[in-house]
Amino acid sequence: MYPEEEQGLPKKVNCWPHLVKLEFICAIAVMALLMFWSIPIDAPLEEPSDSTLTPNPSKAPWYFLGLQDMLVYFDPWIAGVLLPTFIIVGLMVIPYVDVNPKGNGYYTFAERPFAILVYWFGFFVLWVLEIVIGTFCRGPGWMFFWPGQEWDPHRVVSEVNINWNEFLANISGITALKTETAGLLLGILTILAYFGLGMALPYLWLKRQESTIIYRLGLIRYGVVGFFFWTMMALPIKIVLRLVFSIKYILVTPWFNI
Repeated sequence: MYPEEEQGLPKKVNCWPHLVKLEFICAIAVMALLMFWSIPIDAPLEEPSDSTLTPNPSKAPWYFLGLQDMLVYFDPWIAGVLLPTFIIVGLMVIPYVDVNPKGNGYYTFAERPFAILVYWFGFFVLWVLEIVIGTFCRGPGWMFFWPGQEWDPHRVVSEVNINWNEFLANISGITALKTETAGLLLGILTILAYFGLGMALPYLWLKRQESTIIYRLGLIRYGVVGFFFWTMMALPIKIVLRLVFSIKYILVTPWFNI
């Protein structure tokens, strides 16, 4: 017998109407509070726009500054469309790849270390930190300024960005790598090797450790988790390549660049 039954309590309580009714009442109360609160408080709007004056820097609302800062490292269709889509789809697949045998409700670090670390890194480092950088470190011309550094609108920064194949050509001395065909082939091979090794090496290591997570996940769910994980990690890797090595694109094609 369950302890709840020993105390005369029901074993299960239906969400409807017990929980949903309370949530609905709380939602109405919060909406009413915000509605009446908004009456005496003016909205934090800026002054009317001036067609003769363009703000520098021109920034998106704070909650979109992370996406705007990602435009520095990726093409617009990747930073503004593809990566946000992967974020939404990745959050949607979490319940379908969760193989914790204890089910929902166990969110301690001891029970879900991988899930908590990945979510913490994705939210605080790749999202909140990007917003902080876009808010406090991006000045005129969307140039990077350290905190406390004066935002000089006349500052000139000399940066020569190169592509991945040009970087390899410079360090190897093989000038043939600078051609468009070499850039296309090297980019494709690099991306395939990145995802292939990123999925194969952890899989072999877990197999060698005789971890049960491989058998509980299965190949399909392991592939889904690996794809979204290494896609997420591509963002900080691309940031480091751009800021440290001035590498702009890994894959260069006539139609799109990555």
